[in-house]
Order: sequence, then C-alpha cells, then structure tokens
Amino acid sequence: MTRDAAADGRVLWSVVEDQVPAAETVLLRVRPGTDLRALARRVREVAQRASGAADEPAVERPLVVLPVTYDGPDLREVAALTGLSVEEVVARHVGATYTVAFGGFMPGFAYLVGLDPALVVPRLATPRPRVPAGSVAVADRFTAVYPASTPGGWRLLGTCPTRLFDVSRDEPALLTPGTRVRFEVAR
Repeated sequence: MTRDAAADGRVLWSVVEDQVPAAETVLLRVRPGTDLRALARRVREVAQRASGAADEPAVERPLVVLPVTYDGPDLREVAALTGLSVEEVVARHVGATYTVAFGGFMPGFAYLVGLDPALVVPRLATPRPRVPAGSVAVADRFTAVYPASTPGGWRLLGTCPTRLFDVSRDEPALLTPGTRVRFEVAR
C-alpha cells in the first residue's frame, strides 16, 4: 500500500493475508511494508460503522437446528449455580437463537453468542482431560458444541449427534461465522 492511498483514507484490504477473530479482538496478518497506522484507522472506521448498523436491515443468515439430549454431567450444577431448576435451564437454552461469533480452538468449534444471561456460568476450575464429541456446553457468555473429543473446561449440558466438522463436505464446518443456531430437545 502506498502512502498516497493511506493519505486519502483508502486502505486496500488486499494487504490482509489472514484474519483471526476472537471474542473481543481480531488479529490481522498483513503483507510486509503495510502502513499499519492507515490500516488501523480503516479498521476503526469499519468498527464504528458496524456499531451503528443496528438501524440497517439485517441480512438473514442460515439457521441450523441442533437436537440435544439434555443429559450432561454439569446440568444440575448449572441449575444450582444459576438458581434455576434443571427444566428452566433447558427451557432457556432452547429458547434462544444463537449466532456463530467466531471459530474456536479446533476445526468445527464455534463460539455461539445469544446465551440467556441467566445461564452465564464460569468455566470449570479444572478442565476435564476429555470432553466427548457432541457435548453441548456453556461457559461465560457463550454456548458451543464440541465437534470432537478434546480436553475442555466448559460446563456440559447435554449431547448432540450432529456432525459439526466433516472434511468430506463441500463446506467442512457446519457452523461458520454469522450462522444462526437453535437447539431443540431431541425426540
């Protein structure tokens, strides 16, 4: 990017080689020689416009409905921590429509926002050495489904049989940023 492009406020997004979104930040890896101050100004402009975008019509994103058997080992503890009954925890968890905010620490793991504030609970003090694939969990203000067996410190509410990551699909990850998600009690 040239200094002239930066001077007139145009920052070419082509300098961004990779981006890694997280809960509160986004990491941008850019080409060597990029004017970082100009890029930072452009990012701030985009963020300011996005924060005012509530008045703009929303683009309807795909909806994925995931069946859950609410049988998780932490379901009763989440109820106790929140002061709700087990039935209320389940009702509040299935009562929301979530949005994939960003991908997580492994392929197919999606951080979902939109969790009922009454269900916000801390992570476990000590992570489990193994969380089974398909575990539906909550931690802090997020909910998620573990796509594969892995260590983890989230509180487990139930299990979901849906395969979230499959390299044989055209789009391997079922839940990508912006996708809307609803959970339903498995029949």
